[in-house]
Amino acid sequence: MKTLFTYLLSIGALTAFAQQDTARYIGPTLSNVDYHHGQLTPVVGVHNIQVFRANREHPEWAGGMNWTYNHQPMLAYWNNTFYMHFLSNPVGEHIAPGATYLFTSKDGYNWSKPVDLFPVYRLPNGFKKKEDTAVAKDIDAVMHQRMGFYTAKNNKLLALGYYGIALYAKDDPNDGNGVGRVVREINKDGSLGPIYFIRYNHDFNEKNTNYPFYKKSKDKGFVAACDELLAQPLQMQQWVEEADRNDPLIPLQKEVKAFSYYHLPNGRVIGFWKNALTSMSADNGKTWLYNPLRAPGFVNSNAKIWGQKTIDGKYMTVYNPSEFRWPLALSVSDDGLNYKNLFLVNGEITSMRYGGNYKSYGPQYVRGIQEMNGTPPGKNNWVTYSVNKEDMWVAKIPMPVQSQVDGNVDDQFSSLKDGEELNSWNLYSPLWAPVSIVKETGKKVLSLKDLDPFDLAKAERVVPEASQVKIEFSVTPQQTANGRLDIEVQDARNTPCLRLSFDSTGSIITKAGYRDKALATYEAGKTYNFIIELNTATRLYTVSINGSKPNNNIIFAPIHKVHHVSFRTGGVRRFPNADTPTDQMYDLPNAGEKDKEAVYNISYFKYSKL
Repeated sequence: MKTLFTYLLSIGALTAFAQQDTARYIGPTLSNVDYHHGQLTPVVGVHNIQVFRANREHPEWAGGMNWTYNHQPMLAYWNNTFYMHFLSNPVGEHIAPGATYLFTSKDGYNWSKPVDLFPVYRLPNGFKKKEDTAVAKDIDAVMHQRMGFYTAKNNKLLALGYYGIALYAKDDPNDGNGVGRVVREINKDGSLGPIYFIRYNHDFNEKNTNYPFYKKSKDKGFVAACDELLAQPLQMQQWVEEADRNDPLIPLQKEVKAFSYYHLPNGRVIGFWKNALTSMSADNGKTWLYNPLRAPGFVNSNAKIWGQKTIDGKYMTVYNPSEFRWPLALSVSDDGLNYKNLFLVNGEITSMRYGGNYKSYGPQYVRGIQEMNGTPPGKNNWVTYSVNKEDMWVAKIPMPVQSQVDGNVDDQFSSLKDGEELNSWNLYSPLWAPVSIVKETGKKVLSLKDLDPFDLAKAERVVPEASQVKIEFSVTPQQTANGRLDIEVQDARNTPCLRLSFDSTGSIITKAGYRDKALATYEAGKTYNFIIELNTATRLYTVSINGSKPNNNIIFAPIHKVHHVSFRTGGVRRFPNADTPTDQMYDLPNAGEKDKEAVYNISYFKYSKL
């Protein structure tokens, strides 16, 4: 009886401690899954950049790759270079063969072609999992890794992957019955060292695998880096799903997935797992103060959640705050425990061009740069994620995180400092619909190009919130018979109140309730200067084009205040939604083809309160 009483007291004390010191979301904002953006206010200055666009029909447009299941990117910054790798399969998740590919970039915007990092690995015929009847015959392993990189104290950069085994479409490669974890060094000249196994699963060893054990390497520095990694409990915790279920290297042997962590000033560690599970460690991950529990207030399903200390001394979690894999959002904490807000990172979902096993819609599986894996220059934090388990992206997030701006706006792009013209703009820039600063007749302009049949380019400018405003900008379309540019004035929840469009028939129109109202015609190569005066209280606005008499209009949706102005080379996307079937097993027609290019250039943008 005394033992039971003592046990109950300890459980009560543990529960009280967890309630006090658990990471939690205390903000009032929740996302609305009926919108891809969740009706969340965008973070000022976020640049979403597509790194890789899958293409089965034209691998020459995808760095030579024609596999269309691509997922689970990892990110590091070392030797003044960004490194990203992701796993890939021909069509669907966990359906062999599998491989891991590596990309590099000097600036985060321009990325190399993919390089084989961990190639296809043939399984031994006759292999069988103890709890299953399926038998391997002429099949390959699949890649699966929750850890991507490790920078050792001797400045060796290690890349890691895991060869798992899925003997059929719904088999689990993370059941502890895989081949094992592999490692190789990335050298400063960009070359790759030999592949070694750093840890085997129970059915495999040096005698029945295709790569040597890391201890066989003659590079003492490489071996020392691997030894150092194996002695780090926080790194080993990332291996929990894939390792043997009783692997002594794994500190917390629970059914937890996709570990991320950061340190608090007092030395304690906050850990996050899928489903926004969290715990705390006082000894760098050797033990955990309580079993992982769902972080109070956080909304998150089975996608990853990323947590890190930011360069401005605060803390950030990035995740999908819904039961779906959209939107991609972030929350900020001053102390690493209490997360107080929720803002938008990416609220766009392009079409899933290729169906496949376990492919999910949305921007998902976000990862940042681990504590030891480098700090890029500038006042930004970088994360990577996949979209639709198909395409790879990165996001540059300026620090400190802001959702509002002050002062009038006068962006004359030619007079702004080179490389800083778009610091206050939010970009959504696919490879086939890039947003960038280019030269036009010797002057710098903001250019939105689009040759993607399934995606769009978008540039948004957050402005000081107000109900009576004047907005001025120019647009120079390079064509009249194709493409579309929508210009929307939106509130902080991304609700548009007015929309002007350059359509594909050579007309400039505005949305007037159900219908579109013609304002003017346009010509290719001619510049059109707009002045919009808007009063959200009266719901009235005027539009003047190239000095014409102001045209009177009524906004098509009410808002209280203007928060940002959006330029977008496509219409509103409402698919998928909360009722869309989970698995898309079909490909879209002409999934690998390009559209005729459309280009819209903007030389200035001005905004003031009236």
